[in-house]
Amino acid sequence: MTKKKDIQFLRVTHLRGPNIWTYRPVIEAWLDIGELEDFPSNKLPGFTERLTRWLPGLIEHRCGVGERGGFLERLECGTWAGHILEHVVLELQNMAGMKTGFGKTRSTGEHGIYKMAFRTRDAIVGRAALQAGHRLLMAAINDEPFDMAGTVADLTELVDRYCLGPSTAHIVDAATDRRIPSIRLTEGNLVQLGHGAAQRRIWTAETDRTSAIAESIASDKDLTKNLLASCGVPVPEGTLVRSAQAAWEEAQDIGLPVVVKPVDGNHGRGVTLNLMTEAEVITAYAIAAEAGDSSAVLVERFVPGNEHRLLVVGKQVVAVARGESLWVTGDGHSSVTELVASQINTDPRRGETEEHPLGRVNPQDSEILLDLKRQGLTPDSVPQAGQKVLIQVNGNVSDDVTDLIHPEVAHAASLAARVVGLDIAGIDLVCDDISRPLAEQRGAIIEVNSSPGLLAHIKPASGQPREVGAAIVDHLFAEGENGRIPLVGITGTLGTSLIARLLGCLLNAAGKHVGVANGEGLYLDGRQVQKGDCTGFAFGERLLINRNVEAAVFESNARSILAGGLPYDRCTVGVVTDMGSLAEVDEFHVRDAEALATVVRSQVDVILSNGAAVLNAADPEVVELAELSDGRVIFYAMDEFNPVLVRHRASGERVVFARNNHIVLAEGNEETPLLDLGKIKPATVKHPASVLAATAAAWALGLQHDLICGGLRAFDATPKKTNY
Repeated sequence: MTKKKDIQFLRVTHLRGPNIWTYRPVIEAWLDIGELEDFPSNKLPGFTERLTRWLPGLIEHRCGVGERGGFLERLECGTWAGHILEHVVLELQNMAGMKTGFGKTRSTGEHGIYKMAFRTRDAIVGRAALQAGHRLLMAAINDEPFDMAGTVADLTELVDRYCLGPSTAHIVDAATDRRIPSIRLTEGNLVQLGHGAAQRRIWTAETDRTSAIAESIASDKDLTKNLLASCGVPVPEGTLVRSAQAAWEEAQDIGLPVVVKPVDGNHGRGVTLNLMTEAEVITAYAIAAEAGDSSAVLVERFVPGNEHRLLVVGKQVVAVARGESLWVTGDGHSSVTELVASQINTDPRRGETEEHPLGRVNPQDSEILLDLKRQGLTPDSVPQAGQKVLIQVNGNVSDDVTDLIHPEVAHAASLAARVVGLDIAGIDLVCDDISRPLAEQRGAIIEVNSSPGLLAHIKPASGQPREVGAAIVDHLFAEGENGRIPLVGITGTLGTSLIARLLGCLLNAAGKHVGVANGEGLYLDGRQVQKGDCTGFAFGERLLINRNVEAAVFESNARSILAGGLPYDRCTVGVVTDMGSLAEVDEFHVRDAEALATVVRSQVDVILSNGAAVLNAADPEVVELAELSDGRVIFYAMDEFNPVLVRHRASGERVVFARNNHIVLAEGNEETPLLDLGKIKPATVKHPASVLAATAAAWALGLQHDLICGGLRAFDATPKKTNY
């Protein structure tokens, strides 16, 4: 087969907000498939077989057929390279552990030129998958070798590095289920839930309610234990020591066996259990001293039983995982290290990334070395066939037992979190039976941890996964709260900057701290903080992450939507003045009115069901967008006899118009004369239709009539002013 020429990328853009393709972020690629326009998949001998051998998961792609195997059917019948690349990229992302499913490919009308979009959870990973998919596709077309395993491994590494960790993603998904928006603030796991003044922040299992003082207390094990004991929470007896010899003396006073741990450790690091001899205590002291940052080490009574990890969110225990000891069984020829590798670390739940609920076991760890020494073994020892070797006490804390916990145990754990002051806490507790009170079995709470791990509860080895993300979101947002503030999006070219500033003034008059991003600049409470065109995604996001902003107004147009998407996922009110000019979007291959309407409709598509679309009744193309709004529709026009206004009002809906130079609000048969246009400053009243649009938007937001009138009188559109 003659080698085909390469596919060319003309443009690759990350659309971070709602866009012409979907509500979610996508990567949009413009492709020139060249001579492949004349070679759909059914005209490439052996292509489908090669592609599906590398990507067997393509059978799950339903494509336009709507059922399993749909995309393969399209391949057999013949589909073009741009469409195929879309599915290849999606499958590579799925294979790398970043689950995605949305993609679309459309011809631009020019020979061989396509626009292709695909969902991605991270732009770096998405771009890498696009490049890898391109290489794979060309290799399949030209019957060339391709390193499939290496490619997936590279993409998987990028997913681990750049995507949200599974615990954070679990919380964000729970927020999404409650229609709470989210913004990732860093390349790490710092995420904002909600907008502006209604936002909360999480960093995996830490929140903006997590006290730094409480975290410091939790890291001081001796202080934590004393505070818990003073409140009646059962804790093991123990004391601080500063030398190995003192540790042995205290161990004898407490009574053997004992536990030795760092005073400032966390999550079980440097802890050695069940110590019976002086040599063991001295060795354990060295391990604890090395693991901690303090010169002090804690010696405690050993509490027999199984370790349990309880997750407390707010005042409730929401999940409990039980631990068990790790053992290997000798075969007479393998070393302990080899047995650990074959019998423990082969567990698919074990790994080095956050995706794995259990870590890999290293026989060279100091705590494990001590346990082996007590059994007369080293990592290189070869146990006899059938000999059981203890590797780690409570090494698998991953069996869900949430439904078994006794109410008194749950109360003690919740109290421990409150005593320390943590809003989210991991409580380490040892007892034989979690379904019985601790006092009956001499059980005790041995640690209180900040920023607890969540994976053992999300992906337990056995038992029911727990919706800990939902519990954390419910803790941050009361029932009925969604983290949203009033947002208004204004799209078009007719006076949209003026409408944005005027509406900002009206909201400010209503007592809101308001942000405005428009074509003239960025404004906070009437103060211009940046000059120039601020209609892009980045400027809008600056308002959404500002904790002082209680309401925000954003101007956009077809060009800004095509370039980056809208800066918000949903808005309370969407205003559309007109469609704009085809000439302004010619470079985006938008060639006709229908294509332009597809772009502008994005503003109406994102209106919340309890919100409203404010539409220019004098523009027939804008009027057609009304049926797309999930919320109510308010039409505005200068002419009260505009047929659209008349029909809409007759159906009992809201309209805004001018009569005898007065602004009039009407809902069905009810009318409210609002304000004489002559009382508005001259620079503003030059654009009466814009005044009507802003008034309609303020009405949709529920602003009182007198406040709207006051704001209209106060506003000055003179460009030299820095206020609204």
